[in-house]
Amino acid sequence: MVCMILLLLSLLSVCTPRSVEHVERVEYNTWELAMNLNPDDGHVMSYSTGWATDTFIGTYSEALTKDYLDREVWNKPVSYIAIVRHQAGEADAVKVFRFREGGRSMLSRFQDMDPGREVVTEGGPMQETVSKNAKNLHDDPIFSVDGDLAFNWGYGDNGHRIVLTGGNLSPVGSGDDNTHGLGNDYHCYPLTGETRSLHWQHEISNIIDCPGPDNWWGKCGSAPCLPTIQGNDKTDPTNACLKPGPVYGNYAIYVSSVASKFPGPGTKLKLKVESRVGKPRLTLQMLI
Repeated sequence: MVCMILLLLSLLSVCTPRSVEHVERVEYNTWELAMNLNPDDGHVMSYSTGWATDTFIGTYSEALTKDYLDREVWNKPVSYIAIVRHQAGEADAVKVFRFREGGRSMLSRFQDMDPGREVVTEGGPMQETVSKNAKNLHDDPIFSVDGDLAFNWGYGDNGHRIVLTGGNLSPVGSGDDNTHGLGNDYHCYPLTGETRSLHWQHEISNIIDCPGPDNWWGKCGSAPCLPTIQGNDKTDPTNACLKPGPVYGNYAIYVSSVASKFPGPGTKLKLKVESRVGKPRLTLQMLI
């Protein structure tokens, strides 16, 4: 009798329904803030400043409000780059690119100046998302032109750290001062990263077809056009040939070894930004 009771209890434990919990699993990849450019904070990230010198610039607390370069992140091997224009830390325009050569650090890429002029991404932007409320897009050096990213674009005595192939890329022997982008100097040694004077360094220049210097050098007050920079970040405030203009935003550079999609406009930026990988996966979990 005892044996029969034990057998019945065993069968009941097997046949009794158990509750099932639906669990949604979400995976994330991480983007890290490598650099931030504020073209009106009084510090000039020109061609010769920071990009290739393995130095930390700025502070963590002001990483998204002033010029900033995280030396540790700058030295990490990465395969993807996101350029994010933002207003007080809120993204309003995003472009994501895949490097042609993965697994290299940003420092090594920007130290590769001789001969430089390298198109470093392929296939154009993998992602381009712009807020419907974003302004000043018509001549933005990143978001008004198409193509891939090129680094260390040197020609004559001019150098530009980041440009897009859809803009004007001056030929190597030219001295027309007519390429525009991030981290600029119109009087430098582009193959070594050294400046030749304090007169022509500037942080961000907008897209404009204004070849020089014959059209405007020495006659800046009466020239038909002038290179237009964002804000006032130039090393010589008296240089009237670099025309100050409105600030379109800060430009944050995020990098990752695996993430290929960046959260869209409206995202509140931080030192690290998580990006969801695909759609959430639904799994079943049996509860005993």
